[in-house]
Parts: sequence; C-alpha cells; structure tokens
Amino acid sequence: MTKSILLVGVGGQGTILAGKILTTGLLTAGYDVKMSEIHGMSQRGGSVSTHVRYGDKVHSAVIEKGGADVLISFEQMEAMRWLAYLAPTGRAVINSQVILPQSVLTGQRTYPQGILEEIAGKVETTVLNATQEAAKIGNPRGQNVLLVGTVVKLLGLDDIDWKAIIAQNVRPQFVEMNQKAFEVGYSLV
Repeated sequence: MTKSILLVGVGGQGTILAGKILTTGLLTAGYDVKMSEIHGMSQRGGSVSTHVRYGDKVHSAVIEKGGADVLISFEQMEAMRWLAYLAPTGRAVINSQVILPQSVLTGQRTYPQGILEEIAGKVETTVLNATQEAAKIGNPRGQNVLLVGTVVKLLGLDDIDWKAIIAQNVRPQFVEMNQKAFEVGYSLV
C-alpha cells in the first residue's frame, strides 16, 4: 500500500529539505520512494510543495487531489490552498505561522481569517507553532525538521535512525540543533 505525504509552505521555509530527509529515511528503510518538488515562485516567497510517496511499489511521485494521507503545512494559508489534496480520512498538521504574501503587504488583498478553524471542521487537524517551538531550542529555521518529527510519529516510522538521516542531510554545524528539533516535533503529537 502506498502512503502519500504532502509538504507545503512558502519559499525559504525548508519544505524541500524536509522532503529530502523523509525520502532518505524511507529509502534506507527499504521502501520504494518517489519525491517531487514544485518550486513556483519560491525565491519570492511563493508557494512550494513537496510530494513524497512511499510503499512497496510507487508508480508516480505526484499526489493527486484527495490522495494525501498527511498534509504538513508550514504556513496557514498554504494549508488552505492545498487542502483539496488531502484525503477525506487524511490528517493535516499545520504550523500556525502566518506569512503575509506580497498582495497583502501592498494592501491589494487581506489575509483570510479563521483558516485553522475552517480546516479543523473538515479534517482531523493538529495545529502547532513549529516556528516558536524551534526558536525555543535556538533554531527558528528548524521548524521544517520539527515538522518532520511530527510526520514520523503520526505515520509510525519509528524504526528508522532519523538522527543519522538528519546528519546526512544538514550541514555539520546544524546537525545537533536539527536533531533536537526533530525530537521536539516527535513529542508534540
């Protein structure tokens, strides 16, 4: 059976690194894994998505609408934008951070209110302030690895040496901080 994880956020939040960590870990565990990245206007704060699919045999890296088992959103509005891709029985994990897009910053649009409540009314939802939790351990940019910890816990992927996988995928000076961020995320769900 194939499982699908959709990671979404805004350029610069680390969704691609999070997807790479998940993919590397799942490969070492013997799964067939496919990963696809969509950058959009990521360098300008635009939407970024990473699709990770794993199982005995995976035929496509792309998650279709209604096909994600887990939606991990690094920002509230991105969760709403990608919600249609979550299966009705899927679960959303949302970082409560708000990043105002350029259209809101220039006054052309307003940021929608009640996003978290609306999503929680539709699917099983876990909301956490990953940005704040990562800052507490001295690594505000570690929100991405913290969110990886939540995915690992939710999907029961405990039999993988995630500390080693993190060490393979981040710069040496950031290994310990990211391993701690992973542990914090794992403990939050």
